[in-house]
Amino acid sequence: MIGKPTRGEFHRRQILRGAALAAASSWTVPAASAQGSGRGAVIFLSRSSNTRMLAGDLSRRFHPDLVEIRPRDPWPEDYEEMVDWATRWRNSDQLLPLKWTLDLADRAFIFLGFPIWGGSLPAPMRSFLATANLAGKPVLPFITHGGFGAGDAMAEVRRLMPNAAFAEPLILQCDQERASLNALRGWLSDVAAAIPR
Repeated sequence: MIGKPTRGEFHRRQILRGAALAAASSWTVPAASAQGSGRGAVIFLSRSSNTRMLAGDLSRRFHPDLVEIRPRDPWPEDYEEMVDWATRWRNSDQLLPLKWTLDLADRAFIFLGFPIWGGSLPAPMRSFLATANLAGKPVLPFITHGGFGAGDAMAEVRRLMPNAAFAEPLILQCDQERASLNALRGWLSDVAAAIPR
């Protein structure tokens, strides 16, 4: 098993190794799909590229379609504004409108990737799962988080998709963005005297 990074660290090599191990050993897919028949899909949500990197690696290995879940209206670019946006949608009873809908009827298996936002399943992924039909399909989740674990996300995924066949999820800590912002803030406090007011 891959060792857990300490808080504030980002181990790209460990993430790639984790994706490779998960894809090659603990997750199995139909042979035709692994040979590029297009019968599978990697469906993912990513804002800071951590989950996107893993999705790309799975796509190269198994040759399924690569589909990124996006909201209909773009989310904020600024990190702090994005946190507020994600919190508002997490607390909302409404489904977030998505950019497109997907027909997954002909898919033999699904890799499902998403980050954890505020200890929960992100609103765009919740909207996708609430409207998609994955009944009877093997679903292989891969989850990234910023240091506080996967929270209740998998319980919500299973509640939204009760008839899917879930594999054990791959859960990885990827907190580069938060660590970078904390380092920047620490540096700014150190050099505050040099910044003209």
